[in-house]
Amino acid sequence: MITAELKKAAEIAVLRCMGVKAGESVLIVVDTPQRAFGPLLAAPCLAVGAEPLILEMTPRESHGEEPPEVVARAMLGADVILMPTSKSLSHTAARLAATQAGARIASLPAITPEVMGRTLVADYEEIERRNERLLGILAGKSRVRLSSPAGTDLTFSIEGRTFRADGGINHRPGDFANLPAGEVYVAPVEGTAAGILIVDGSMAGVGLLADPVELVVSDGAVVEIRGGEEAEELERLITPFGWDARNVAELGIGTNETATISGNVLEDEKVLGTCHVALGDNSTFGGRVSVASHLDGVVRGPALEVDGGVILEGGVPVGW
Repeated sequence: MITAELKKAAEIAVLRCMGVKAGESVLIVVDTPQRAFGPLLAAPCLAVGAEPLILEMTPRESHGEEPPEVVARAMLGADVILMPTSKSLSHTAARLAATQAGARIASLPAITPEVMGRTLVADYEEIERRNERLLGILAGKSRVRLSSPAGTDLTFSIEGRTFRADGGINHRPGDFANLPAGEVYVAPVEGTAAGILIVDGSMAGVGLLADPVELVVSDGAVVEIRGGEEAEELERLITPFGWDARNVAELGIGTNETATISGNVLEDEKVLGTCHVALGDNSTFGGRVSVASHLDGVVRGPALEVDGGVILEGGVPVGW
């Protein structure tokens, strides 16, 4: 059922976040489980005189798997692209090519009506300001240590890598973000991550965790996954994609105060004061690993140090 709250959230996504204008072509890529979001997002496009096209594909097997070639070609011709699909297209060559061609893109992987209604009404101007403050603090840094009450103790290099921000405002050609938005993220230098990562919030492909998943990391990759049934499920998810799917691909810092840990990683990784670490592909945001898998794991209450400076302490922002 399309409620007034959902209609308002769709209007915010289309008009405020994407800045859709009369005469623009808007491609809405959905898959079968998410087809209801097509007409929902098309309606505000039509209201302002834009030209929406809803393109439905079969669901992908994994986050980061490429869309069909016909979808990839259509993406190259659109002014604006919205992607409410059940598996994320964010970390795909098709998305990157469309970004480089100038499309303004928002990915909404596995979004639900509840998440959409709760989070798309965020104060995007404040998220942008928060992101900019954090980017200023992190610029030019080289070494990260992430720890947590659950037992995370992970270090890696970010030397030469650039932090990027996802603030939700995509008004310039080539802008790209998730919706809901609210994170600053970077690709760690491959081969440098080492230690223990305890994922105790949620894990992409698994959901809200009943038991923490312990990841043993050496030389930049996960060499062992420990825990119960959810750890076994993560092992099953990444094994078909080989060693590259174990790459420590991303560090993200949540900056959205309206987000809560709900089991939907699209929202969970944006929660203010959390960190997330992704495994697999990082080729679309400054890394060198290209694989059809990108899975984020959320860490609760983290401490984050960058070149010895404290960024988060117990999940509380320090100085930003």
